[in-house]
Amino acid sequence: MAEYFLDFEYKDITYQEEEVNFKEFECCTFTNCNFSQCTFVAVTFIDCTFNDCTFSNAKINYVAFRTVTFNRCEIKDVNFAMCDKLIFEIAFNDCVLDFSKFYTLKIKGTSFTNCSIIAVDFMSTDLTEVVFENCDLYRSEFAKAIANKADFRTSYNYTINPKTTKLKKAVFALEGIKGLLYKHEIIVK
Repeated sequence: MAEYFLDFEYKDITYQEEEVNFKEFECCTFTNCNFSQCTFVAVTFIDCTFNDCTFSNAKINYVAFRTVTFNRCEIKDVNFAMCDKLIFEIAFNDCVLDFSKFYTLKIKGTSFTNCSIIAVDFMSTDLTEVVFENCDLYRSEFAKAIANKADFRTSYNYTINPKTTKLKKAVFALEGIKGLLYKHEIIVK
């Protein structure tokens, strides 16, 4: 049975490989913590907030994120695809998510605000109503994704092929329209 922690604050902790395994955290705040050495097994975060934390290269295959917010976190090369899909609700503010993977996840309504999202795998991901606010999406892959009603208005450096990505009622700024035409070798000046 998992250990349960309610309403705790954790600061300046570097977690070792298995230190958080088989634990459930609810309404907890983690500040300036480093999870990059962790290989998560049976870990649940409910209504938790991570501030200035590092997850880069962490193995989060067996983690449940239920209404979790990441603020100013470094989350490079993390594979979210194997996370628990039940009530998977996350939000990212001022985070670096470069080279991470959301392959096949349903992240409807997720917000990414002021994030670096370089070379991130969104292939076959349900991005319905996702908001990408002021995000760098350079080389991120959206093939076979569903991005209906997604908001890309203030984001930049994306290349999305409308033939392989569902974009019904997605919103783009005129300046970013070249990212939709790139695959067709159309030049917009």
